[in-house]
Amino acid sequence: MPWKHWSSERLGFALAVLAALGFSFKAIFVKLAYAVPQAVPVDSVTLLALRMVFSLPFFAWVGWRSGRALAPLDARGWLMVVALGLLGYYGASIMDFVGLQYISASLERLILFTYPTLTILIGVLFLGHRATRRELGALLLSYAGIGLAFAHDLHVAGDTRAVLIGAGFVFGSAVSYAFYQAGSEPAIRRLGAARFTALAMLVSTVATLAHFAATQPVHSLVQPLPVYGHALGMAVFSTVLPVFMTSAAIRRIGASRTALIGTLGPVLTIFFGVWLLGEPLTWWQMGGAALVLAGVLLIGRGKVASQNGLQRPSVQGEQLSSQ
Repeated sequence: MPWKHWSSERLGFALAVLAALGFSFKAIFVKLAYAVPQAVPVDSVTLLALRMVFSLPFFAWVGWRSGRALAPLDARGWLMVVALGLLGYYGASIMDFVGLQYISASLERLILFTYPTLTILIGVLFLGHRATRRELGALLLSYAGIGLAFAHDLHVAGDTRAVLIGAGFVFGSAVSYAFYQAGSEPAIRRLGAARFTALAMLVSTVATLAHFAATQPVHSLVQPLPVYGHALGMAVFSTVLPVFMTSAAIRRIGASRTALIGTLGPVLTIFFGVWLLGEPLTWWQMGGAALVLAGVLLIGRGKVASQNGLQRPSVQGEQLSSQ
């Protein structure tokens, strides 16, 4: 298989792109589930609970398999897992799902993808990282493209109050996910990519189900078959696979570079939105797509240094498990 002969950086870049593809479809699954005809549309907490329930068997199996030959986690390890699990796929997801009840999938992508800049900022302020010129240039290209691609959506937004509410929730999701992304790199070095990811997702699942139990009646889990189908698709293709791909990419190329490559996601969401949701496609969006792709290619062509300014010690030399 050709990828077996790829360099660690090239494989990390490919994994980050595939993860962006999977994550970009999440908003489409959510909007499709909200649009399923029924007397009361599925709410955000119930939909997130279904997503996590369908994801649970995969993460439970990987967590057991990756940790059975390793020493039990110490108190610091559990603290990292619980804190990042609550920030990442519980806190970030619940705010994102609520925001999608108010704004379009395209606008959600624009706001959510402020997280790469937030990830870099967190790394610089709290983790001793240093942004390189190449990464800053890629960041400027990508965000110029995102802004151009979605300027039309912002201009034609109807209900300003709804947009502000939705935007506030989605920006909160971006902040929460940026802390998860920045903190996951040292956690992966310490615990291993598969073990950390599985345990963090199990924490997120428990928190999500506790939230559901505290706020929703059990019968709200009874939904039409299309809702289950969208939730299952979201669990497999927009949660399980891209989550592990993201962790593997972070292991190889670092959190900030993985986040920057993830800016490809909004462009993919544009085309999925046009294809499946009937959202308009404009020249502004096409121009934005070109700029984002240029930023992604700029990152992908960068060479790995033994001491990357954003990675601190190279994780490739660490004793990591299950990847």
